[in-house]
Amino acid sequence: MYIKCTIKHVNIIMTNVRNKFNNADEAFNYFYPLIRKEGIEFGDTKALFNIGFWLDNPLEMDIKHPDRKWNKEYAQAEWEWYLTEDPHVSQLGEIYGKVPPIWEKMQDSEGKCRSNYGWQWSRNYQLDHVVAMLKDVKDTRQAAISIYDGKEISTYRKDTPCTYAVQFTIVNDKLNMAVVMRSNDLWYGFCNDQYCFAMLQNKVAERVSKDVGSYYHFAHNLHLYNNKIKQ
Repeated sequence: MYIKCTIKHVNIIMTNVRNKFNNADEAFNYFYPLIRKEGIEFGDTKALFNIGFWLDNPLEMDIKHPDRKWNKEYAQAEWEWYLTEDPHVSQLGEIYGKVPPIWEKMQDSEGKCRSNYGWQWSRNYQLDHVVAMLKDVKDTRQAAISIYDGKEISTYRKDTPCTYAVQFTIVNDKLNMAVVMRSNDLWYGFCNDQYCFAMLQNKVAERVSKDVGSYYHFAHNLHLYNNKIKQ
């Protein structure tokens, strides 16, 4: 039996969204007003669903929008924390001078955060495996890092990784990267995440002796919190 369903005014498939940008700042400048205008009310956010786009020059990482006042120094500190592969938020505090409140809220009873991507890529030597695969088989489809682990769902309470996986592919002798996220806050998450992921892409490119190619960013839920919409 065929049942016809009608969904009023809510369309989570955005077919006319721009999907190619020169850099992260250009992407932010496009999605910031779009979410505010076209986003669907979703909890304490407005969101767009199933959004994917390319950054042609991922190493152009600075976010210049005057409303955002992005702190590159903090983004660099977060990247350096990831490089330690130590999930203790105190390590970030030592690097940056203080621990931001969001990380304090997310830490567990031992002061650890699973959302430290460096700790994630070090588990089971995932990053080293990716580099080895890319060196051994240039057209491999297996150079991937898994961040979200279904076996650990019961432990995901305050600290659920926003990223599912990161995959690397060599095309036209350049290292391309794809990041797949379950959820991405445009204001804080995207601005700092794109910096760290672009740095990771550059790190892997150096290890496999390739130039950096494009960066594909996919978020099932790309959103702005209501307090950022109203300001």
